[in-house]
Amino acid sequence: MYLEGLHLKNFRNYADLDVKFNQGVNVLLGENAQGKTNLLEAIYVLALTRSHRTANDRDLIGWQANEALVAGRVHKTNTVTPLELTFSKKGKKAKVNHLEQARLSAYVGNLNVILFAPEDLELVKGSPSVRRHFIDQEFGQMSPKYLYNAGQYRSILRQRNNYLRQLQRKQAKDLVYLGVLSDQLAAFGAEIVAARLNFLDQLAVWAQQVHKVISQEREELAFEYVNQIKATREQSVDTLYKAYQEQFERQQAKEIEQGTTLIGPHRDDLHFMVNGKNVQTFGSQGQQRTTALSVKLAEIDLMKAITGEYPVLLLDDVLSELDDARQTHLLRSIQDKVQTFLTTTSLSGIARKLINDPTIFNIASGHLSQDELVSSNDGSDSQNGTDGQEPKQE
Repeated sequence: MYLEGLHLKNFRNYADLDVKFNQGVNVLLGENAQGKTNLLEAIYVLALTRSHRTANDRDLIGWQANEALVAGRVHKTNTVTPLELTFSKKGKKAKVNHLEQARLSAYVGNLNVILFAPEDLELVKGSPSVRRHFIDQEFGQMSPKYLYNAGQYRSILRQRNNYLRQLQRKQAKDLVYLGVLSDQLAAFGAEIVAARLNFLDQLAVWAQQVHKVISQEREELAFEYVNQIKATREQSVDTLYKAYQEQFERQQAKEIEQGTTLIGPHRDDLHFMVNGKNVQTFGSQGQQRTTALSVKLAEIDLMKAITGEYPVLLLDDVLSELDDARQTHLLRSIQDKVQTFLTTTSLSGIARKLINDPTIFNIASGHLSQDELVSSNDGSDSQNGTDGQEPKQE
């Protein structure tokens, strides 16, 4: 899978941009606050219909504009699919093959991306909500069923929490309706947990292999899915459903007292274990970085195994956060394998030696110009001589 190019209209600081991309490595080179991450964000948005940087879609619309457009063509083994997203104050519209999609869940999955940014260290160090978001975001791209179940679960969870608050305040008293909501939540919760266990089991296999190589076989990485019903991969969806039903019955009085749902996959966590110890609590910063890198690189192979296509890889200022050994492993892992977009203020010596035939885009104030990579002996960041091609800009 690769993204042929991108058309932006009033997206962030890009008033009008048409650009074609390399099927291999695309380096977005420039100083901070010039638009490198905005371009990366546009690709992420085209894939997932939302930003990884803001929850407010209006932030994506350029200054003094009424709407923003993000469009591109995705090439897969046997298909070419035009994608288009329009953001306005009224909401967003998504088109696949020029046809508007009634549901965003029908759109997601046409372009699969993996984003790796410095803040991804929080995947290991951060709160459980960070890891749950990671699971839902990545697995939702690979499985329309998972995406649908997760959306339904969130909707019912909001209804149930609202009703629990009404019961708490004595504004309602119908426990039969609470039971209906509990039953629905148990059903979707069981589907989600079963899928998570399945996906995580596969992801762990790939991550263990990557982690062994990076750690020079000194460390063993394992995943531990932490949940309230002690779910395991061997249990059926029906068994998990009944376990949730029992928990809701047991916790009903406490949930009404607190006015919130205390059981379900929205409270689960994922522990990363290195040599049997939780790396979040006991791991060094180096071990935490290696774990995060291993998980991200493992996603590439997992997506290929599940969807049949490699995803597009987005690396936002990652090289500056990795030491030489981790940089080397990252760049060797992606070379000639996946289309990659890499933002940086300067290319390291390692990157120059390991990246074959990249396309380099110099970015300044939302304008792009294209260069060729200099030799590793040159010592400068990019050639001064442009190839004379400049993407359309206003």
